[in-house]
Amino acid sequence: MGDNNQMIKRVFIAVLILGFLIVSIFVFHFYSVFFASNTAFETPQQEVLIPSTDTKIAAYDTLVRVVEHFDFFQQAALSKGYQPIPGRFVLDKGMNNNELINRLRSENKPIRLTFNNQKTLMHLAAYVAKKIETDSTAIMQAFYNVDFLKENGLTQDNVLSICLPNSYDVFWNTTAEQFRDRMLRQYKAFWTPRREAARKKIKLSRVEVHILASIVQREANILSEQKQIATVYLNRLKKRMRLQSCPTVIYAHDLLETDYNSEIRILLYDHLKLKSPFNTYRNKGLPPGPIFMPEIATIDAVLFPATHNYYYFIVDPNRAGYHKYSTTFKTHLKNKDRLKTYIKNH
Repeated sequence: MGDNNQMIKRVFIAVLILGFLIVSIFVFHFYSVFFASNTAFETPQQEVLIPSTDTKIAAYDTLVRVVEHFDFFQQAALSKGYQPIPGRFVLDKGMNNNELINRLRSENKPIRLTFNNQKTLMHLAAYVAKKIETDSTAIMQAFYNVDFLKENGLTQDNVLSICLPNSYDVFWNTTAEQFRDRMLRQYKAFWTPRREAARKKIKLSRVEVHILASIVQREANILSEQKQIATVYLNRLKKRMRLQSCPTVIYAHDLLETDYNSEIRILLYDHLKLKSPFNTYRNKGLPPGPIFMPEIATIDAVLFPATHNYYYFIVDPNRAGYHKYSTTFKTHLKNKDRLKTYIKNH
């Protein structure tokens, strides 16, 4: 009887030990799958980009390189019902699978997209395509969409007007259409009652303000000079005089040459004869679209310009960045002769 009791006791203890081992193994595995650190990168943070196409395959191809035990990650993902979503995710070193999955399923982090001084929509599209998932061709197609242009009273020549230089928080997986629509919303928000009142005062449309600002931007960088030059052009427009802006000729030349990355170094009289709607030496009024992406401050310089009666300006050789202004062509010619003399002597 005593031997039987001892035997039962031994079996009971063995079962307890086995049960404890099984439970311990289960707990350890559970901990390893869900709560043990499982990152394979050494930096404090790691950016993970998951595309909108082939999302699941691409996600796991990326994650296998940033987690230490991918099999544990897959078990945790299956248990939590994780399905990869596109976006930009920032992972912290030392995160466990539970934390990784929670972040990957809900914390698509935006990026700060900053741009200015883009020469054409093509340049802007190429720049933006380097920052977000979509490509430059898709961006161009979105902006040139016939229905979009018609609905908003725009053309391919002037649609760049709705893109205001600034910093924007956007998701990496933003589509071309979403980016375009974001630009349109920001453009509409830009036109406050104060700016609308100023626009009506100078008798230009929103797009025309932007076009004139693009010319002013190319003529001067100093804000006070931009206000002066804006008024010169506004005065000329009122008199139905040609603007005769050299930057528009340079832009027209680049359009004809289809080389947007090089510019005329020396403007010749032959250049002034270029047949282009952008050549303001040949055509009266504003060109059909902006020749540059003007800064917001420059747009405001057009909306709130200086007050004067000048119709002409030319570079002031004695003050870098500044110009000499005149009300008559005769005085303008004298200023031009002085500039030629200065250049000859220096």
